[in-house]
Amino acid sequence: MKITVLEARDIPDAWFQCIYNIFDDGEVYTIDRGSFKGHKRLEYGFVVVRITHPGIRPLIPDMPASMNIPPPTDMEYVEGYLEKLITSVKAEHEEYTYGEYLEPQIPKIIRMYREDGFNTNQAYMAVGDADSLDSDDPPCLRGVDTRIRDGKLNFILYFRSWDLWAGFPSNLAALQMVKEDMAQQIGVDDGEIVASSKGMHLYDYAWDLAKMRTNRELNNS
Repeated sequence: MKITVLEARDIPDAWFQCIYNIFDDGEVYTIDRGSFKGHKRLEYGFVVVRITHPGIRPLIPDMPASMNIPPPTDMEYVEGYLEKLITSVKAEHEEYTYGEYLEPQIPKIIRMYREDGFNTNQAYMAVGDADSLDSDDPPCLRGVDTRIRDGKLNFILYFRSWDLWAGFPSNLAALQMVKEDMAQQIGVDDGEIVASSKGMHLYDYAWDLAKMRTNRELNNS
């Protein structure tokens, strides 16, 4: 398994670097089970992305107008996704929201740091459970670990599967906003994001868009 490690300044920089490098480090396979079954994914073996200043605005990528490529997301979508992260209210036909897992854990993490101090390895928020295996669409984000160092709150994230084109910027922008709010309530500064995944991918429908944005070509198919 090839392990890719990238370091970026902000979320748009991280998104571009992940798309640029997946043409070298990714492998193509046909999906047997999961979203878009029968289609192909270009996927990293395992990727770790360190974002040193994730709070820099804008939080999402801005496409050059000359490229005539639709942006992968917008802040209206991010705001809606943020609500799904912090509240347990489910829309009709939704199996779950991340908020049903995170909503009760976020205040516990804040209280843990405020009352017990910063030097702990227990401030971890889990997403999903054993029953998730029975779902046709189990949660992609599976864990939000936290660490306070040098007076800053950092997030360490794990995604079991991660749509790079549209999911990555939307997910990280919303999680960054959660982190900023938590840091403010704890009384510390905002810190880094370190995100990892063994399933960061581009679906085949996004390959042409990614090639246009990066001026890269797909070497395997």
